[in-house]
Amino acid sequence: MSKRITLAWTGASGLAYGLRLLECLLRAGCRVDLLISQAARIVARQELDITLPGDSAELVALLNARFAGHNGEIRVYGEKEWFAPAASGSNPADGMVICPCTMGSLAAIAHGLADNLIERAADVMLKEKRLLILVPRETPFSLIHLRNMTQLAEAGATILPANPGFYYRPETVAQVVDFIVARILDQLSIANTLLPRWGGDV
Repeated sequence: MSKRITLAWTGASGLAYGLRLLECLLRAGCRVDLLISQAARIVARQELDITLPGDSAELVALLNARFAGHNGEIRVYGEKEWFAPAASGSNPADGMVICPCTMGSLAAIAHGLADNLIERAADVMLKEKRLLILVPRETPFSLIHLRNMTQLAEAGATILPANPGFYYRPETVAQVVDFIVARILDQLSIANTLLPRWGGDV
């Protein structure tokens, strides 16, 4: 049975991670509930020259065309769509990833705020003791950031900063992105061959 994953894009730099993760989830046959903040749409234009349509059906069509041939399913929800499955503990996903995750979103989740669908969905995952992965893309971290991350880790979340390794000698930005995406997929227990395994054949 395919997994249902909630994927959220917030306004942190590094939307390339989130876009590549979406592709990999769809190609793995997952059903993806994609939650998008308004700030993420701005980042998509700034960093990737991609305009994400405000209409959900148009965006689904654009993403399906971009990742043609996948065997997954994608549904898109805005920040205030409270009837989305992710908003209720009666219908939790198998896992949720916020990639990239702003420090503002991280702080809100750490303190139990739920002013938008992304924050509410994360709150649901924590209270239902389901897998929640936050991928912050910020540097340096302030003491406030670190305390918020500690609080979330204590509550059961996985903090997976977008800090790629270079021991396998990446030659392209895409390979750097894949390092982080591969680690996220590993946490979700989704098989992938994005990178050579340490100690295995290269």
